[in-house]
This record gives sequence, structure tokens and C-alpha cells, in this order.
Amino acid sequence: MTGQRSDARRNYAHILAVAEAEVAAHGAQASLEQIARNAGVGSATVRRHFPTRKALLDAVFKQRVHVLCDRAHTLRGEDDSRSALVEWLRELLVYSLAARGLADVLSYEPLQDEATQDSCAADIGAAGALLLRKAIDDRVVREDITIDDLLTLIVGIALATENYTDPATPADRAFRLAVAGFDPTGT
Repeated sequence: MTGQRSDARRNYAHILAVAEAEVAAHGAQASLEQIARNAGVGSATVRRHFPTRKALLDAVFKQRVHVLCDRAHTLRGEDDSRSALVEWLRELLVYSLAARGLADVLSYEPLQDEATQDSCAADIGAAGALLLRKAIDDRVVREDITIDDLLTLIVGIALATENYTDPATPADRAFRLAVAGFDPTGT
């Protein structure tokens, strides 16, 4: 955005603010046309700034994803690497439930394939992989688990429970049941 005119930067920021509200209200399927109407611009303007729905959603979630990635780096310094990984995954799940649409962004395609792209999924995958690698090296998590496995688990729980009246309770139960399977003995 650095080479854009000031009015284009203002349009981008305004469209993004409107998109954040629409995604919060309607999830990943928020209408791009409604976003354009609410922002007072044409849909071509929205598509010029965000050529795909995924690009729009990545922009909406970028700041919070950055915070989650920073949190992973902080937790990597913890002595109990299993607890650090579980804590970070729980925070990712809680945010995925609160920010309707993030689970959709993380589930677009196999996450490792996005590692070279500047996307929420790639950033989350890279941050989580650091925590997972440490837990595997410490032999407190099964060595056959991949970051894609864990993110698929979080995405699945978030998508399965996001429309419940109280998604936190069933999501937490599913999360606790899944975490029991991280045991390195495979039991």
C-alpha cells in the first residue's frame, strides 16, 4: 500500500473497517456487495483492493494473527513445551470462535502449501510449528503429529461449534478430548 495515493489508502482503510464489522456479524460468507454498499464504494473498488474473498479475510484477521504469532514465540521459551503448545492452540481456538471467519481462512487448502505466501494460514502454521517442534523434541507430544493436523483440529472444532448459542462450552470439551490424544505413548 505504500505506493498508493492518499485517497486509495483511505478507501482501503475504510473498506477494511467495514469488512471487519461485516465479517464479525456474518462470518467468512459476508457479502462483498454489502461491504461495498456499507463502505459507500462500488464492488469493483472492493475487488481492486481485495481481489479474492481470501485476500479480504486475510486483511481482516492480520493484526490478531500477528498477536497470536508473537504469543507463540513467547510461549516457546516456556519450560513445559506441551503446556505451551496446548495453551497457544486454546488461544487460537478461542479467537477462531470469537472472530467468525478465521477458521474459514485457515481451512482454504493444505496449510504447508501456503508457507511461501503472505497469509494468515502461513503465519499461523509457521508460529505453531515452532511450538510443536519443541514439544516433539522434548518427547511430550507424539512425533507423528504435524502442524497441519493440529490446525485442522482447531479449524474443525471452530467450524463445528461456531453457530451454537454458546460455542465455547462444546468447543472446549472437544478440545480437551482431542488434546488427550497428543500423549506421546499414543494412548
